[in-house]
Amino acid sequence: MKKYTLDQLARMIDHTILKATATTDEIKVLCEEAKTYHFASACFNPVKASVAGQALAETDIKACSVVGFPLGQNTICSKVFETENALATGATEIDYVINISEAIEGNWDYIKSEMEAIVAVCNKHNVLSKVIFENCYLTEDQKIKLCEIASVVKPSFVKTSTGTTPSGATIEDIALMSRLTPNEVEVKASGGVRTAENFIDMVKAGATRIGASAGIAIIEELKEKYFANGEEYLEI
Repeated sequence: MKKYTLDQLARMIDHTILKATATTDEIKVLCEEAKTYHFASACFNPVKASVAGQALAETDIKACSVVGFPLGQNTICSKVFETENALATGATEIDYVINISEAIEGNWDYIKSEMEAIVAVCNKHNVLSKVIFENCYLTEDQKIKLCEIASVVKPSFVKTSTGTTPSGATIEDIALMSRLTPNEVEVKASGGVRTAENFIDMVKAGATRIGASAGIAIIEELKEKYFANGEEYLEI
């Protein structure tokens, strides 16, 4: 087990708005909330990269843009351009969705080429890259193969899902992804993590980053349940 302060737990959360209707004002509020709670990042669609980048400038909170979201069915060239454009306009982390159909069809050279291309852009700009698998569509063998590719390409994180599908992060998937990737490739849980209990379960299974639209509720629940009596640490 490991001891975490409340701030360390907050620093594991990507505070997220990825709905189609998200307005500029909502993104600004998202960023202010990320500052207040000291989350790891604020996560948004790329059209809002300049808004978030400006709002989070001169802070240690990252502006995290998604790429190829949520279907992953863009070409490699378009995903690379989207990544470059998001970084040029204010993003400081990237979460991209793999081409899910290519994974289902077993076109692993394509998946590897795509991952290499986007991770290379992120490495060039010295920003974190997170690869979204969308596990609910994949067999265990396909998840294993994706972890094998990630172990070679070495993105910063592998991530369970977009959070837009019927099934999101599971403890079993987090444990699998954590076990099959090297230490330098961390694991992000996303999709359906809405309570302090969900959060703790994901950390126990091996997640070091949590994507959630319920980040504030999670931290407030952690405060009430585990830090209300002056406790400095929570052991997980």
